[in-house]
Amino acid sequence: MLPDPLHPALVHFPLALAGLVPLFVIGAIVAMRRGVAPRRAWSLVVAMMALLAGSSVLAVETGEDEEEVVEEVVDHDIIHVHEERAEMFRNIALATLVLALVGLAAGKVGWVGRGSASGMAFLLAGLAWGVGESGGELVYVHGAANAYIEQSGTALPAPEDHDDAGEDDHDDEGADDDD
Repeated sequence: MLPDPLHPALVHFPLALAGLVPLFVIGAIVAMRRGVAPRRAWSLVVAMMALLAGSSVLAVETGEDEEEVVEEVVDHDIIHVHEERAEMFRNIALATLVLALVGLAAGKVGWVGRGSASGMAFLLAGLAWGVGESGGELVYVHGAANAYIEQSGTALPAPEDHDDAGEDDHDDEGADDDD
């Protein structure tokens, strides 16, 4: 049985893969410099990019499926920021997969595909940070999870805005104020 909601269970895959793909790119480059055939060395990068692109498509689709439910507790404009970042990430992931596939070609065409896909892989790692940050903000700052908790009848209190971020909200028992 699949988790409900599905989106939070899936979003971690593309975010984690976005951090891993650049490492596979570096590994492929090192392997090619050591004499491994480019097509062979690059194949693992292509496989990882396929997983990244596919999981980003699923993450965006499940997010869109759950958008209306979350809009019951979070303003649409706040959700829209996350949605736009996620769609850009997905689109760039798909384009990078195409470039990675071109990287399997021989000669200069393959070299250009590998070089372009390599640069895009590092860009995706940075974009993943923004997507994850805005998604986390939806949950932890704006209370998006409450859309699902309220359905079960056990709502959590709404998050409070804290102007004094980083300060403790509780008194330490036994703390000596005379220090």
